[in-house]
Amino acid sequence: MTDIAFSKDEKALIVRKIQLYFSEELKQPIGQFDAQFLLDFVSRELGAYYYNRGLYDAQAALNAKLEDVQDAIYQLEQHTDFRR
Repeated sequence: MTDIAFSKDEKALIVRKIQLYFSEELKQPIGQFDAQFLLDFVSRELGAYYYNRGLYDAQAALNAKLEDVQDAIYQLEQHTDFRR
């Protein structure tokens, strides 16, 4: 897996969200540098878990759609004397 990289704007938005969370929920101020450091740590150490969960969810959605396609093809099948 390649590293997940955020654009400068995305990273700035996430850092602001971390700062807001610390301020509102934990009543602790956190500077921009510390918030970026925390983001990098979480991304590096936990990101793969979220990434893999997204892949599993995408695979499940795709499998459900493929089952729908298989059902649609089966419904198109014409009756013959030939048995599978």
